[in-house]
Amino acid sequence: MTVSSKYSNYVHMNLSELRTFLSIVETGSLVRASEALNVTQSTVTARLKTLEDTVGQTLINRSKSGATLTAAGMRLLRYADTISELWRQAQQEASLPEELSGVCNLACETDLWPGLGERFFVNLQNRYPATAISVWLGSQSDVAEWLGSGRSDIAFTYRAAISPRQSQTELKPDQLTLVATHHDSLGREDAGYVFVEGGQDFGRDHASAFTNAVSPRLSFGTATMGLQHLLRAGGSAYVPLRMVADAVSNGSMFTVPSAPVFERRVYLTSNKSAEKNWSWFSSVNHLISIS
Repeated sequence: MTVSSKYSNYVHMNLSELRTFLSIVETGSLVRASEALNVTQSTVTARLKTLEDTVGQTLINRSKSGATLTAAGMRLLRYADTISELWRQAQQEASLPEELSGVCNLACETDLWPGLGERFFVNLQNRYPATAISVWLGSQSDVAEWLGSGRSDIAFTYRAAISPRQSQTELKPDQLTLVATHHDSLGREDAGYVFVEGGQDFGRDHASAFTNAVSPRLSFGTATMGLQHLLRAGGSAYVPLRMVADAVSNGSMFTVPSAPVFERRVYLTSNKSAEKNWSWFSSVNHLISIS
């Protein structure tokens, strides 16, 4: 057996062990993990034992009621998931057709996709068809983790970069505007007003601007969820103006003129190691501004 084939078998073996570990965590049982992986229970047990021997720690507590993570297992879980996903990406990218010159793994906070992330995606796809694109939507912590682990290369986020391995451009801030489903809405004083999370600065400024207002009965963690509620049940909320620009233009939603407008900083963050692979990166701001 050659050195390269030994290494390939070693990588495959360890990935199988990590994926088995992840399956046990997901299903909560060695028996259900064997069913999900279509292998025998003894194979699952052997893979887990090998992984535990390699790590030098017990990772799973096994009992009649199921399988639960130990403290060591919890620490390994995040890395196991990242390693498994990075290997999947590596296989996918290595098998791309030769006419594709590069890969862009794009991450985007959910509320930054409409009118921003999606525009960038469409422009990149249309103007640089030789670039393969993979898109991930998630929370701020998801995006930060994906960038940090290398699962994503570039991201639209509300969070300022803290890693020297990343470069960051501050974009035009979001205009958090009070909008309503009825043109005669009282806005913040409406019974149908809902609070939508907009970051720490917005929370502070919002409280300062409406010191005498009664706390809203409903609140949502994202503008996407808040807008879904407004469209279904009616009411008013502060959301990024770009998300409702079309609805305001066609008269299905209305801005509340007397209400203050707040700003939320927006950033485009990228891993420096990935930038050199993109011929288009020097004009990345152009891709964002094209409508």
